[in-house]
Amino acid sequence: MKKIEAIIRHFKLEDVKTALSQQGIHGMTITEVRGFGRQKGHAEMYRGTEYTVDFIPKVKIEAVVSDRDAPMVIETVARTARTGQVGDGKVFVFDLSEAVRIRTGETGENAL
Repeated sequence: MKKIEAIIRHFKLEDVKTALSQQGIHGMTITEVRGFGRQKGHAEMYRGTEYTVDFIPKVKIEAVVSDRDAPMVIETVARTARTGQVGDGKVFVFDLSEAVRIRTGETGENAL
């Protein structure tokens, strides 16, 4: 099993969710996050004063999938979230040793 985390732009969330649903991936967790990478924030004007926004608002999508579905999920997220601009985000992939469905006690891929 793999845990896939993707940090993407807010306005791409619905597109990514729809694309994953069409591929048969229905379970995911969404978190609003703030951070920066190479873009290192940006300057904004407010009431005539310029200030720097260091942490850019983003969305983190987390999904746990089988090893066989992982490449498809990674490609779908990367393709759907891409705008071609700095700040499109990142996809991280983690090996997952165990999962347990609390209600039934199912383990491994059966818990997904």
